[in-house]
Amino acid sequence: MTASRVRTAAAAGCLALLVLSACTETPKATPVKPSVATSAAEAGGMSRLIAAAKDEGALNAIALPRDWANYGGLIDGFEKKYGIEVTVADPQGSSQDEIDAIKRSGKSAEAPDVIDVGDTFARAGVRQSLLAPYRVAAYDSIPDNQKDSEARWSNNYGGYISIGCDANRVKPCPRTFADLLEPRYKGKVSLDGDPTRSNTAFAGVYAAALANGGSFDDIRPGLDFFAELNDRGNFNPVESTSAAVESGRTPISIDWDYVNLDYADRFRGRGLDWRVAIPFDGSFAQYYALAVNKNAPNPAAARLWQEYLFSATGQNLRLKGYARPVLMETMREDGTLDENAAAKLPTVEGEPQFPTDAQLEKARGTVDRGWAKAVGG
Repeated sequence: MTASRVRTAAAAGCLALLVLSACTETPKATPVKPSVATSAAEAGGMSRLIAAAKDEGALNAIALPRDWANYGGLIDGFEKKYGIEVTVADPQGSSQDEIDAIKRSGKSAEAPDVIDVGDTFARAGVRQSLLAPYRVAAYDSIPDNQKDSEARWSNNYGGYISIGCDANRVKPCPRTFADLLEPRYKGKVSLDGDPTRSNTAFAGVYAAALANGGSFDDIRPGLDFFAELNDRGNFNPVESTSAAVESGRTPISIDWDYVNLDYADRFRGRGLDWRVAIPFDGSFAQYYALAVNKNAPNPAAARLWQEYLFSATGQNLRLKGYARPVLMETMREDGTLDENAAAKLPTVEGEPQFPTDAQLEKARGTVDRGWAKAVGG
């Protein structure tokens, strides 16, 4: 990525070690409780944080499907490394479901410890005072435009909006947003949820806007595109989960490239020929944010989970699920990147561009107000 990065020699050295150990800030003389620690150093160092997390023995996660950005591999790796059981509530939940769960659960033992949401939802969590500040060891290496300045959330991985298609049911498969309007795709084109609640679906609308004369400042053409798709009978309101894709209920799915590429791998031996195209007419990239619930019932495990997902081990596991790690360029420079896995990512023309906070908030409001009217909901 070309976004400006601020690095320190200590942060780069920590990342290169591939382990979560004492390579963090120098521990303070009087450690604070994990529930208020804003870094491993404040908790007394990584060894103390690990010990506290093991004492808790559990991590409450939410909305993390195992087939999404290799969460299956990440959860298994975390559990094996630390002996901490990860429980995932509502695996198919949306970003808004995660925010709602934090608000609803309060300080209960069942509250989510951590969330993984689109960054507009992370910003909403900040505004509602739901998230705890926490700086992982690699925080300084995260591009400035991919993190909160007070470390209440940091983007961890991302990808490009793509079009997935079951080539056994659809001939030919569409490759652009313009293609999706053709009569042959009647009743076949789905999103991964409702864009007023799902960040993935929201990104699909943004990509459609870019493909139809819109811009980061103007998402309205994306709503108009889906209104036309619906009027032509091509829009399929069924949410394109993995089960819906495998069953054939959503033969064309607008989703992240890492999700569609995972479907292609996983279903290849089950009679499903899933093809993936990144539409050149609507190239849209975005990253997903990780954050700690300020009322996390397992505060040490929550912070250790962040450290694991931002370590070189965690970032390389993202690559195995076709997701682009936020620390990819840093890791390439310091030699910790899994180059074989990186070579399997689809080629995309040009450097990714990202909307500003103000543009995202404006677009979110436009979609929230206009989606139901666009598709007749």
